[in-house]
Amino acid sequence: RPMHNVYQQFRQLLPDPPLQAGIVTVVGAGVVTVQLPGGGTLTARGDAQVGQTVFVRDDVIEGVAPSLTLEVIEI
Repeated sequence: RPMHNVYQQFRQLLPDPPLQAGIVTVVGAGVVTVQLPGGGTLTARGDAQVGQTVFVRDDVIEGVAPSLTLEVIEI
């Protein structure tokens, strides 16, 4: 009978971190501050330029996002 890793089973129950897009407002040494569409901010690791729109997941920049007009729809 195979043994199961309880921690891995627990991790499978948790959702993946969401992919968010935002505009870089501050650039530091390998760390940037990103302004999210809802008004919040987060700090992420990675390289980007001020004013650039980026994708962020789990506090890491995953790449450059297209600069499109943002439309926020409240439900």
